[in-house]
Amino acid sequence: MLACKEISALLALIPHVHIEPVENNTLGNAIDFVIDVHTGANTDNAWSIGCEVKTNGQPRYAETAVLKLREWASSMPANTAVVFIAPYISPAVRQLCKSRKVGYLDFAGNCLIQFSNVYIERTVAEVPPATQRELKSIYKPKSARVLHLLLSTVGQHWKVQDLADKSGVSLGQVSNVRRALLDRGWVSISDAGMQLTSPDALLDEWQAIYDGPGGSTHSYYTTLHGRALEDAVRRIFARQNDYAGSVALSSFSAADFIAPYARTGKTYLYADEYGLAEIVRDLALKLAMNGNVQITVPASDGPFLNPVSPAPDIVCTSPVQTYLDLFVSGERGQEAAQYLREAKLQW
Repeated sequence: MLACKEISALLALIPHVHIEPVENNTLGNAIDFVIDVHTGANTDNAWSIGCEVKTNGQPRYAETAVLKLREWASSMPANTAVVFIAPYISPAVRQLCKSRKVGYLDFAGNCLIQFSNVYIERTVAEVPPATQRELKSIYKPKSARVLHLLLSTVGQHWKVQDLADKSGVSLGQVSNVRRALLDRGWVSISDAGMQLTSPDALLDEWQAIYDGPGGSTHSYYTTLHGRALEDAVRRIFARQNDYAGSVALSSFSAADFIAPYARTGKTYLYADEYGLAEIVRDLALKLAMNGNVQITVPASDGPFLNPVSPAPDIVCTSPVQTYLDLFVSGERGQEAAQYLREAKLQW
């Protein structure tokens, strides 16, 4: 078993720890396997390390494993330690293990093992590529439509069919998101439907892997500045029903209206291809290397979901989208994102 080899190899690196043959210690246990060790020359200083292995380290599975390990340890002598093992264990699950006095080990190199006079703790910054792909899959454009909806309706119960209808994605896509959130322990399921119970954890993970909306970004210059530029943008939104395309203020410009914090000399907008042509025409924009108007044509319509209108004739990206975009725009953006989150994203 790979898990047994991993923890045995780790313990073997400690000069004064001697490992007994594992084969002799696996029968009759309620957990996956037990490693018996003793420290130093005194074979009386013996310890049993109980290990529970899961192929998935998400909270849903970790909770079960931790409970099983704690129950097993409660029936064992005092010189017993327990360790949860999975391919990858997230920071949140590591904290869960610590709070329950359970060690952990994953195949990426993160570990916490403590017994007798032995203490090993190691944190690896890199997330394995396979885990990265799994984490990102829930935040792809179609899945993100469901997440935007859930974060804008925290506390509401949703049936799968209703979520599919409202978010405009397939039943299969909603079911995938539901399963991923359930594995993470971020939703509850009842007869009333699915309810998002950990919006902050969801937003934290989304922010950690978010790298922008994709698509193309264009820089323009306009002779309009200050109030004149804002009035021109307001006129665009006032006529948006007559436009063929979609347009919304984004990033710092959206935050100026939603939760003002850090002003910049640029105006930031999202637009689809139709909206881009209309903005360029109406604002008489000229391409420039470092202009005062930045327009992003996103790869999907996700950034346009759940727009808000915090002032007359103003359309901004949702607080969630604005928060994500601010966070990837540099240090000042992260400060502005944190301010917006505290002001508008408290559940």
